[in-house]
Amino acid sequence: MRNRGSRRRTRPAAALALLAAGAAVLAGGGPVGAAPTAATAPTAATAPTAVQQEQQEQQEQADGCDVYRSVPPSSEDGPAVKAVKDKRSLVIGVDQNSYRWGARNPNTGQIEGFDIDLARAIGAAVMGDPEKVVLKPVATADRIDAIKKRRVDLIVRTMTINCKRMEDVAFSKPYFNISQRVLVPKTSPAKNIDDAVRDRRVCAADGSTALNIVKEKNTARQVVTVENQLDCLVLMQLGKVDAVMTDNGLAAGQAAQDQTVRIVDGEAQPEVIGVAMSKDGTDLTARVNQVLADYYARGDWARSYEHWLKPYMLNEAEHYWPGTR
Repeated sequence: MRNRGSRRRTRPAAALALLAAGAAVLAGGGPVGAAPTAATAPTAATAPTAVQQEQQEQQEQADGCDVYRSVPPSSEDGPAVKAVKDKRSLVIGVDQNSYRWGARNPNTGQIEGFDIDLARAIGAAVMGDPEKVVLKPVATADRIDAIKKRRVDLIVRTMTINCKRMEDVAFSKPYFNISQRVLVPKTSPAKNIDDAVRDRRVCAADGSTALNIVKEKNTARQVVTVENQLDCLVLMQLGKVDAVMTDNGLAAGQAAQDQTVRIVDGEAQPEVIGVAMSKDGTDLTARVNQVLADYYARGDWARSYEHWLKPYMLNEAEHYWPGTR
């Protein structure tokens, strides 16, 4: 697996957070290519709760779109897939600063995590050769721009599917259910999201769903934006912000990375995340959807989840493979 930019220095803020937390990221192998098989339905244990499903449907009605909508899975190589193969590399935009999702291991220099396992599986299945896959770090705010300007072919980076983004890029079927949470220092008296945000300095990544939610609440004394969500943790460690709004997966990773912070009770806006790509090539989207179906059917999704995320997630039973609708 080639990592383009693997020798690039990690941004100082990200490095500070990693050093402050003293985290050593565990190594994890990426799954190999997927054989074309039909998608299997989620088991009862992985089905969304009634409350989550109702909340999601209410959000869809309010937004006027279906975030589960995508093209049917297919193992056929259409024009977009052939174009990627012709250029002999599949460039996948990823995170390199999110502990347990996509983070650079300081011991090996390699990027690893739950999203990275999935990116490698997609790359190996599409290209047939993991050496033809390039993992390219992309900032939170640059994800859509990177696709539109064709700096990357795919984004696998905890990217929430929503109506606005669906106007700009195509999404795969969802591969993880999330919600928005707030992270605070353990010394904070905040008991819930409203306590943590009201009249406080709140940080969120530019271009993130979390930032939109903080602005919509309109109760924070100051909203601080950063390029990457890990920079929010750094600012909180330095005492420059009082709280961080991010999704529960990333919040859990930060809480695991730094034992001096905690996640407050309550959540906002249940959501799903998916793989993003250009709207021009529906056959590439179909190919990715096939890989996702195979990835779950083989048990690779569950194995990656068990390794990277399960020990750190809150309300573990609520975090599941969304399946199909």
